[in-house]
Amino acid sequence: MKITKNFSLSEFDCSDGSKVPKKLIKNVKLLAEQLQILRDYLNTPIKINCGYRTESHNKKVGGVKNSQHRKAAAADIIVPGVPALRVQKTIEILINNGKMKEGGLGSYHTFTHYDIRSKKARW
Repeated sequence: MKITKNFSLSEFDCSDGSKVPKKLIKNVKLLAEQLQILRDYLNTPIKINCGYRTESHNKKVGGVKNSQHRKAAAADIIVPGVPALRVQKTIEILINNGKMKEGGLGSYHTFTHYDIRSKKARW
């Protein structure tokens, strides 16, 4: 099921094969809408490396107990051909310009984490 012009709900399913629970669909739709803004700005596809996580999968990958991934409110993304740090800086610019929602933002060596928590968090 398409949830934005370029993102499907299934892209946010847990890597263990579990679907995003119905009660969390609202979160994943808001997250996808924000990522759509980034995709349109960059004019290039975005790969969802990790979206929703079940409790057991979150433990398996070493996620924090109250991870935004558990709420279907976070995604670890890769933009092919764009370094993770540049993706992070682009999101920061879009947030500062009022185009994307404030939330959590972290850059790792191979991917960028973005989430829609209600407050600013950076790492």
